[in-house]
Amino acid sequence: MPRFATVLASIVRAARALLAASAAAVGVQLRAAPSPPQEPPEVSVSFREPRNATSYVGDDACQACHQDKVSSYHQTAHAVTSSLPSPASIKGSFQAGANTLRTANPDLYFKMEISGGDFLQIAWLRTSQAMAYNRTERFDIVVGSGRKGQTYLYWDGDQLFQLPVSYWVNPGEWVNSPGFPDGSAHFERPILPRCLECHASSFRSRAPPDNAYDRSSLVLGISCEKCHGPGGEHVALYRTKPPPPTPAESAIVNPVRLPRERQLDVCALCHAGIGEALTPPLSFVPGGVLDQHLVFPRVGRRAHVDVHASQVQLLERSRCYQSDSSMTCTTCHDVHVPQRDLGSMTSRCLKCHQVAACGVFPKLGSRIAQQCIGCHMPLQETEQIVSAANGKSLQPMVRNHQIAIYPDIGLP
Repeated sequence: MPRFATVLASIVRAARALLAASAAAVGVQLRAAPSPPQEPPEVSVSFREPRNATSYVGDDACQACHQDKVSSYHQTAHAVTSSLPSPASIKGSFQAGANTLRTANPDLYFKMEISGGDFLQIAWLRTSQAMAYNRTERFDIVVGSGRKGQTYLYWDGDQLFQLPVSYWVNPGEWVNSPGFPDGSAHFERPILPRCLECHASSFRSRAPPDNAYDRSSLVLGISCEKCHGPGGEHVALYRTKPPPPTPAESAIVNPVRLPRERQLDVCALCHAGIGEALTPPLSFVPGGVLDQHLVFPRVGRRAHVDVHASQVQLLERSRCYQSDSSMTCTTCHDVHVPQRDLGSMTSRCLKCHQVAACGVFPKLGSRIAQQCIGCHMPLQETEQIVSAANGKSLQPMVRNHQIAIYPDIGLP
């Protein structure tokens, strides 16, 4: 019996070594045992909490006086660009048959499961018909409103990482997260502060390493104060009698009252690309000069600019923008309400343009009146976000914000 036990132990050690070697070959980072995820420490990650109790007051304080605007804003893509996981916030399916992502490696696949109220992403590596190994991580944060797609993050202690499987609404399936190679399962992509600066309202960093944060400080979604600045003094003033006599004395930033360049800076923080940081994250406050905090690469007039996250640069190239000194992002966008109907947004175009003046009017007539945006700001594939799924390369369609004539674009 002792000899048998010794031999059995040797076989087990050899099997474990074989599993680890096979996993390394396809890029799966395996843990010592496929144990269930440990419960995270109790934290109060909130959707609407202030980052600084003395200056940032959170959306609840805004709602006391601006109930209609806050309620409608909370339905927008900005407000839910990051959120806690739930059946409503995660758009991908956990139903059998729709919860699996097959990869280019026939021995590796992912399954999305729900267990004990947790949403789990599991990488399964099969090394033989009889043996398999997995790594399981929890969906801890949902990034993306779900209009086009979502990716997901998980906590490892106080460090934040991206999960290897994301979801695209079109074609409605789980995919390898953008930039992740098909056929491997990497769990080690860190989420850096610049990512959170655009996909959350506030956080406190614990660097090093760069992806370490105070979990209780994370405020998900884009809050009112992200665009209006800290509201503590404003709230205090309006709780006094009488309130400030003029808007200029209200101690809050209303972006539409800012000079054009400063209005664009508020949007460019997240809609002009990653940029090169000159100051720590969250240093920019609405009303300030963004160039003092982030430097974006200068591109030639005819240089290619990707349609993803470069909306401000593309707008600035537009003849409409250059000929109208008052035009800003809010000329077309009301960020306080969901905007999905392109036909209704065409009314902004028709304030300056006549339908009959369009070059295709003689051929197509008045039916073009609702198609200005579809023709002159077409959806185009981004080259910055590329995912793989089942041997296919997927690139989402993003609206080009350079208002122009596109000869190759037909009437939608």
